[in-house]
Amino acid sequence: MENNMQEGIKKAKVKKGWLAVRVGLEDEDGGFQRFVIPISYLYHPLFKQLLDIAREVYGYTSAGPLKLPSSVDEFLHIRWRIEKEVNSRGTHHFHHHHHHHLPLSFNSC
Repeated sequence: MENNMQEGIKKAKVKKGWLAVRVGLEDEDGGFQRFVIPISYLYHPLFKQLLDIAREVYGYTSAGPLKLPSSVDEFLHIRWRIEKEVNSRGTHHFHHHHHHHLPLSFNSC
């Protein structure tokens, strides 16, 4: 019964202009985590790099949210860098998170 409740939460509606993604590595503790990001992230060079790796690992077709082969920490760092860049331009106001600088390395196991 708990799985059904979690599935219901995971399938919650995403507001217009945003996209649900699942982030994680197969061997990472906790498995995949769900995040909701602005669609505009899809056009950022850092995020495009992650999408290219996702295409290599998972292919073009998948059911459900977009899966990203990245550790949660790496994803949060990429999101922080994108938000910092966007906020420095003053064009959008996203909630700002501070994270330690982590080396960007993508594992495609």
